[in-house]
Amino acid sequence: MSDSGAPKTSLDPMSARPLYVQLADVIAEKVASGELAPDRPIPSENHLADEYGVARLTARRAAQELRERGLIVTVRGKGSFVVEQPAGDAPEEGEPNA
Repeated sequence: MSDSGAPKTSLDPMSARPLYVQLADVIAEKVASGELAPDRPIPSENHLADEYGVARLTARRAAQELRERGLIVTVRGKGSFVVEQPAGDAPEEGEPNA
């Protein structure tokens, strides 16, 4: 929620990239920057839909995309949470990925 000039998180409905992929990329950037901390919830589908002006189904598909990328885990009845990312960009340094 830092206003530093033009909104960098706006989605482009005219782009060839689907809106859910654009939204997933925005959330992934927030995870990478630390704005969304590990083991903390991401905003709900309804909140994401309202904030970015997309349908709830688009927000749901973005969450599915983030689960497939291994960035979040969803706990039924509790919400979706950021997964602890390994230090650096090296995936699994001697640790199992499951």
